[in-house]
Amino acid sequence: MSHTVIMLIAGVALLIILRLAIRDVRRATRLFVLLWLLVSVGNLLVGVLYAGYGWGEEAAIWILVFGAPAAVAVGAALFVPGPRDR
Repeated sequence: MSHTVIMLIAGVALLIILRLAIRDVRRATRLFVLLWLLVSVGNLLVGVLYAGYGWGEEAAIWILVFGAPAAVAVGAALFVPGPRDR
């Protein structure tokens, strides 16, 4: 399994854990996006500084690694009914 797929699975797993642990959907989503940004930028830096990839190569992968789980998190937060909708 490629490192990119592992990172995507880790992002979705982190989202699930935070959504189960924090009852407030907006707070859980904000915390996820912040944490996932830090993790994904760290992954980008490891790829550039230690694995020998170029900034352009890693930036393209970073968009996928950060963007896909973040989009799932924001999309899920938008479609969860709020307290007034229940």
